[in-house]
Parts: sequence; structure tokens; C-alpha cells
Amino acid sequence: MIDLGEKIVYQIYPKSFRDSNGDGLGDLPGVIEKLDYLQGLGADYLWLTPVYPSPQNDNGYDVSDYCAIDPRFGTMEDMDRLIAESEKRGLKVMLDMVFNHTSTAHEWFRKALAGEKEYQDYYIFRDGTGDQLPTNWQSKFGGPAWEYVPALGKWYLHLFDVTQADLNWENPRVREELKNVIRFWKGKGVKGFRFDVVNLISKPETFTDDLMGDGRRFYTDGPHIHEYLKELTGDTGIEELMTVGEMSSTHLKDCIRYSNPEERELSMCFHFHHLKVDYRDGDKWSLMEPDRMELKRLFEEWQMGMQKAHGWNALFWCNHDQPRIVSRLGDEGKYWKQSAKMLGACIHLMQGTPYIYQGEEIGMMNPHFQEIGQYRDVESLNYYGILLEQGKTEKEALEILAARSRDNSRTPMQWSGEDGCGFTEGTPWIEAARNYGEINVRTQMAEEDSIYHFYRKLIAMRKEKAVISKGSIEFFMQENPDVLAYRRRYQGEEVVVLNNLTGKEAAVLAESVWCGYEKILGNYEDSRTMEGAVRLRPFEVLVLEKRGS
Repeated sequence: MIDLGEKIVYQIYPKSFRDSNGDGLGDLPGVIEKLDYLQGLGADYLWLTPVYPSPQNDNGYDVSDYCAIDPRFGTMEDMDRLIAESEKRGLKVMLDMVFNHTSTAHEWFRKALAGEKEYQDYYIFRDGTGDQLPTNWQSKFGGPAWEYVPALGKWYLHLFDVTQADLNWENPRVREELKNVIRFWKGKGVKGFRFDVVNLISKPETFTDDLMGDGRRFYTDGPHIHEYLKELTGDTGIEELMTVGEMSSTHLKDCIRYSNPEERELSMCFHFHHLKVDYRDGDKWSLMEPDRMELKRLFEEWQMGMQKAHGWNALFWCNHDQPRIVSRLGDEGKYWKQSAKMLGACIHLMQGTPYIYQGEEIGMMNPHFQEIGQYRDVESLNYYGILLEQGKTEKEALEILAARSRDNSRTPMQWSGEDGCGFTEGTPWIEAARNYGEINVRTQMAEEDSIYHFYRKLIAMRKEKAVISKGSIEFFMQENPDVLAYRRRYQGEEVVVLNNLTGKEAAVLAESVWCGYEKILGNYEDSRTMEGAVRLRPFEVLVLEKRGS
């Protein structure tokens, strides 16, 4: 059984990680080049976003063949070598499984369009005429969630891009096809799987208009979702591997079931509630200042809820769909280093399995693109048009994209300050952030007090201290909007973590409260001692250990 509390997952977006051949696209040989770096950081698992053949309308999440490698990224031999070289370094490869939908370029969908009834049943088609949508559901990328095929007289469901047709999981043949995909990669030596938007795979028995929203309440955590996950896991023998499900608009009660070992579904869950605290009225494209009290409440709700019911959290701030967390909740200026370290410690020392997204360990920021031509993401391009239709000016729309676009996390990994930022010797598929000369791996590896070395300490602490990997958690100072404070306990050991979430001083802590504790980690260079009253400095994190524990 995997000790989930000790493991660290490093997410790689291959397209932007390292380009080995100068074509401007990252590739599998480029990942192999950087395995020693990942081993040195302390990672255990390498999660690769999709590298399968794809038209790339959604950067690989529109899969046209689940059991092959897109030539843009290399060959199957490259993948075999990556798995083998990773194993030599004690690293395990985790692959992304996009099982809610396929690309419309997939052979199954092409056969469906050709009129083969068997393959039409692989997807969700509804008879109709071109002037009447089956339901009023909306795509998560904007516009209707249905597309009409005149030659068939049918509509097909696409909860995402029009080129991403939803699979029909009610069809047992579809479920068996997807099990075979898992078996194929497991046979290759893959040791973990991340399941994309997996809680959307179970659709309702009947499709009706949503008079209260965009349709998601009908298909999120659907009627047969737990049944399908148990079948997928049990029939493929992946119970002993690391699995994580991306859960869209989910609920705590369902995530407890998904991740409770007794349910035999998944190892852990990604949920995104804590990353919506700066959405005005729940709208991603409407900006507001982060609600820190809501952030604190959500962390406590999910940590305590999972602990009580034996579920398990995936701990993360960043991924390929989220803006850079330093730009979002931290400080890009005076307190850049301190805020990046605090944000890292804040989640790495909680209960769960931490995920690091490429570049997070060096404090990479949003690129602050100034023109729509700099963006590549289909969602961002779609919503730029929608925002203009809503009456926003070009400047306002671009300001929103600069804060929200998924491209914020997809710029090239900043390996060095040289031209191409050490990512490529060619022209990158998307522009790099302009600060790569100052913010890069080479510089930070050479600086003892860098964000990179702070992350190494966080990772080492989780592996060395059972109180971090196995301990219970409880929160305090709940009424203070500026400070996120929690305590970890395990077999007589105790660690306290104090995070100032703001760019101002916060919280006077009385000496009597901290008598008997000593600082074991912080993000300011001086050696603070726990004597007298303590006032947390801007974005300060203090990790305190009880003496004698």
C-alpha cells in the first residue's frame, strides 16, 4: 500500500517543459533530460499531461488515440525510455486519462459520423432538427453544449470544446475500451493515473433544460459515478497504484467516497473550491479581491471533513488550468520570494499529498500578455469574444484574460536566463514570461535562500517527519482574516504552521502561547526566536515544533 502522505507529485506540462530538438515544442526526450533535476528536488511521481495523438484544439485534452504517442512529443520508444530512466532514479510516471470525452478526430467518432450505429452508441447523440437544441446546457468553454450533425439529423453532447465529444459511459463496451487503455499503460510500467474531469462521466437518465443554471447540476457527481469508478479500478487492478480524480464543481461528501480506501475508487481528489475565492458571484471571468476568510473556511472544511471520514486530499495551488499562484494570492514585487515560500508551505504542510506544478518551485508568475494574439488557449480565445459581446472594452477583456487565462500557467519553463530561457533553441509555441532572466532554475539552484531550496526543505520535512505525513490536523485563529493557522499532531509530536496571507504585518502572538516551541522553518532570512510577543511580517510563514516532541 502506498504511503500517500509521504509522496510528492510533480506535474509536467510537456509542451512547455523542455524542447530537445528546437522545434519550439517540449517533448519526451526533453523530460528525460531533466530527470536528475526532478530527483534532486525530491519528487516521487511525475504526472505528464496528455502526450497522445491529438489535433491540439485543447492542448492534448482532445485525444484521438489513447494508446499512442503524438509525434510532436516523440515516440513510444521515448515513452518506454522515460519510464525506465525514471525508475532508475526512484521516480514513477503518472499519466493523464481523458475519459469523459474524445476528440472528434478519434476513430470511434469518425465511425459514428459515418453512420455506424455501434459507434454512435459510444457517444451521446440525440435526434432532432438544427433549430432546436436538445437542452439549454452550456459548454464550459462557452456557448451551447450541443453540436448538430446535419447528415445524421442528430446532436452530440460536448461539455467542453465542440471537438471534444462526450463518451457514453452507460454503454458497457465504452467502459471496456477504456479499461483496456489502463491495462495497456499499466503494462508499460506506468505507476499512476490522473483522471480528467472524471466526476462528469455519469450523465442523467433523461436530459432536460436547466432552469436554474448551465446544466452542471444534472451531470456533476452523476447517478452511477461511484459504480463506474469501482468497476474501472477493480477490473484493471490499479487499486495499489496512485490515482487522482479531477472533480469539477464537486461536493465534499462525494470526494470522501471517491477517496476513502474502503470504497476502492481513487487514492485522492482534486477539487477547486479554494481556487474560486476571487470569482465574483462564482463567475471565473468576473474579477474581485480574494476572500481570505472564505479561503480559510474552505481549507478547514475540506481538511477536517476528509480527516473525519478517512478521505484524502490532493494539495495544490497550481496546474495547467490555473493562473500562477504568486500572481494571484501572493506578491509579484517586494515580497515575491516571501509570498511564494509562504504559499508553498501553507499547503505542503497540510494533510494530503502535495502537487507541484512546473515552475511553482521557482516562483514563476503570470506572463501579463498585452495582446490577444499572444494567447493560444481555446477557452481564453472563446471568452475574449464573449467578453466583448458582453460590452467589455478590449482593454477590460485583456485585463481579465491576464488574470484568468489558462495560458498563464502554460508559458515555457524558465530553466535559465539565456535566449529561449533554456526551454528551446527555436521559437517557443507560446511566448515566455519576460522575467526569465531573473527568475529561472539555474539562478535559484545557486542561491541558498531561493524558493527552489525552500521547496526542497518542505519536501524533505514531509519525508522525514511523520507528524507531517501522517499526523492529524486542527485549525485555530479562525476569526483572524489575515492568518491561516493549523496544528499537526502525531504520537506525541506537534508542529504548528502560521501563514500570514497578506502583505502587511498581522497578528500579535502572546509569549505565553508559544512557550515551549522553537522555529524549524521560516521564509525570512533572520533566525527569529520565539521569545516575547510575535508579530508576523508580510507574507511570513513560521513553522514551529514543540520542544521535546
